[in-house]
Amino acid sequence: MLGRVGQLVLTLLIYMTMVYFLMQAMPGDISQVYLANPRIPQAARQELKKQLGLDRPPVLQYLSYIKNFFTGNLGVSFSHYPRPVWDILIERLPRTIVLFVTANCLSFYVGFVLGRIIAWQRGATVDHIATVVGITFWTAFYPLLSLILIWLFAFTLHWLPLNQFIEPALWVKAPFTSNTVFGYMVLGASMIALAVFFIFWTFRRGLRRTRKSAALAWGMTAGVIGLAIWIAHATGTLIYIWDIIRHMILPVFTLTLINFAGTMLLMRDSMLETVQEDYVMAARAKGLPENVVRDRYAARNALLPTVTSLVLSLASSMSGGLVTETMFSWPGIGQVLFRAALGNDYPLATGALVFTGVFLLVAHFVADVLYAFLDPRISYTGQPAAEG
Repeated sequence: MLGRVGQLVLTLLIYMTMVYFLMQAMPGDISQVYLANPRIPQAARQELKKQLGLDRPPVLQYLSYIKNFFTGNLGVSFSHYPRPVWDILIERLPRTIVLFVTANCLSFYVGFVLGRIIAWQRGATVDHIATVVGITFWTAFYPLLSLILIWLFAFTLHWLPLNQFIEPALWVKAPFTSNTVFGYMVLGASMIALAVFFIFWTFRRGLRRTRKSAALAWGMTAGVIGLAIWIAHATGTLIYIWDIIRHMILPVFTLTLINFAGTMLLMRDSMLETVQEDYVMAARAKGLPENVVRDRYAARNALLPTVTSLVLSLASSMSGGLVTETMFSWPGIGQVLFRAALGNDYPLATGALVFTGVFLLVAHFVADVLYAFLDPRISYTGQPAAEG
């Protein structure tokens, strides 16, 4: 693990260097908007240039950039001057995380369920239909699919709102800001998820898996969700939370359609190899029910590549998905990066790229650890893993 951490730091330095000099090579300079203003005296221009760090040679600017990054200082945005880059990224990051983590988890679950079903029924009608549908959406041109869904559900049927993050008319006299309500929503969703996980983990460990215990677990889950809705209604935030959720439905649905097929096909291929293992044949020979053999023996051991894929996709989603956030006017990291690149806001664009690159590098490290944790047969020492 220490060796992997060393590789991670070295890769991060190389990545930061490439990002910095690529940004410096871009044409245009937003600083001229400030420095060339005739209303600003020459002395004030020189002071502003000094504050922006543009009076030093590129090499010294690069060294300062590396030093500032490791001390938690990403600089000041040119287009949002004098607002720090870190504040802008922290404001937009939760919106990106909620949108893409929701879509990735939903697409992973759908792909996992369908993948194990079609692998268990290889060659059946459901296998052919699911594979064709999955490949169709997987290879679809994403901007065109987004426009079709927007036209159908938002413009024609009026079932969902048309883009944006909130409905401005609803929030004119709102006693809360959108960021405050969004924070409450994220906190409530996290608490609900933890409560539901604890409920099902407790019933799975402490009680036999019967229909009665399952019904009780689902009843307690419904009670937790109902309590959260009542609290939101009592505090007056329910209508605003629902407005944000309504604006999330269409981009989440679109991302799920695009991404579920990758998990489904990966799970199918992995499970087709697993079902040929000796322990699966032994489980069948014991006379265990087919669903038990499929879920506890074949599917569980076929999860390794799909879980790794989920970890990497969650990290890559931190970049915000430039196309998604642009198509659906979702104010996240991707939209910030897009506008910063167009506006030559080098500190903001560089900070956003490095910020998301760190997530990807950490995700690769986590994926390596997960490989060894989920499959003890894997060894990173250069020697074959010892037989148990």
